[in-house]
Amino acid sequence: MKKGCLLLIAFFSVTYCFGQKQLLSYDDVKFILINSLQKTDTFMMAKGYTVSIKNTRTNNRTYSSLSGDLHIDINVRQDGKRLLIEMETNVLSQYDMIHNSIGPYLNKTSSNADVQIFVVKDLGTIYVTVTDTVPYDPLKREYDINFVTEKQITAYN
Repeated sequence: MKKGCLLLIAFFSVTYCFGQKQLLSYDDVKFILINSLQKTDTFMMAKGYTVSIKNTRTNNRTYSSLSGDLHIDINVRQDGKRLLIEMETNVLSQYDMIHNSIGPYLNKTSSNADVQIFVVKDLGTIYVTVTDTVPYDPLKREYDINFVTEKQITAYN
């Protein structure tokens, strides 16, 4: 009986951990921002995302993760030595993961009518816009999360 219970607990914990594999946290975003696009490609593929758009001339990448009607689209753009990240998602747990993982690093929080602004130490500013989905569903919302780095944070080659 004990073995069965332990096996069941181990199964559910492994399933739960793999269920959160595709969610990005503060540490993941920081890793992406300080590394080159090639390392970002490898990292995102390991997280389970697919490269939907890859433009080497303009240094843009779009990574997608779809499961049913849930989606996470991440646009990474290289501007000189700086990387900029835009995330579009309707997955509430992705928003919660970002919000909870930046908690210990927050310097300042403010909110306008439609935009939540988080100033995070050693990263920069995070802008979050929450909109309703079309057709309207009170349980689903679209989250646009933009990561703007500080000037001294640049990508290594």
